[in-house]
Amino acid sequence: MKRKLFLIVAIFSVIFLWGCYPEGPQYTEDLDIVVTNHNPDYNFAAKGTYAMPDRIVKITGNMKEGDNPEFIPDATATQIIAKIASNMENLGWKRVAVGASPDVLLTPAELESTTVMYYYDYWYWWYGNNYPYWGYNPPAYYDSYITGTLLMSIIDKSELAGNGAPVRQWTGLVNGILSGKYSPERVNHLIDKAFDQSSYLKTN
Repeated sequence: MKRKLFLIVAIFSVIFLWGCYPEGPQYTEDLDIVVTNHNPDYNFAAKGTYAMPDRIVKITGNMKEGDNPEFIPDATATQIIAKIASNMENLGWKRVAVGASPDVLLTPAELESTTVMYYYDYWYWWYGNNYPYWGYNPPAYYDSYITGTLLMSIIDKSELAGNGAPVRQWTGLVNGILSGKYSPERVNHLIDKAFDQSSYLKTN
């Protein structure tokens, strides 16, 4: 329910903003929206380490079983990941390797569809492939997003040992920053904004 509410808020934010421009937005920046959501019962302060991949996977909605995932260009991913890591460091988090038993996983992805789509839990291509003996089949979901949206999620690593879908303890959604002409300054600003409005992520 919480996840559905988050998506409804994000979608209606886009609709509302579009209504402010009856002839359509004049600039890409007119569509800039940052939405964050978190589990209020989760104790972020008690955690301290996280792992994050060095690449950003694309969620295109047309991936079939057995296909290799697509990724955004490495140069773009490097800049985005560095900005995310900088914000996490400012909040007291230490980035470690995925094999170093981090408290949480932070998984960025690009959403590339404006239509309803099915997709797998994207952390699995990275974390699950490092631990294939789990025999875990990633669950599928359906959603609708704006093209080129950056999605950032924090998942408690301990939840990955079960067979159910893990709960996203924090989600940050930055609308449309990976579509059209890419602007590192704009992307950095909006990622900062997502973390600025998520002060509860601060750890001891």
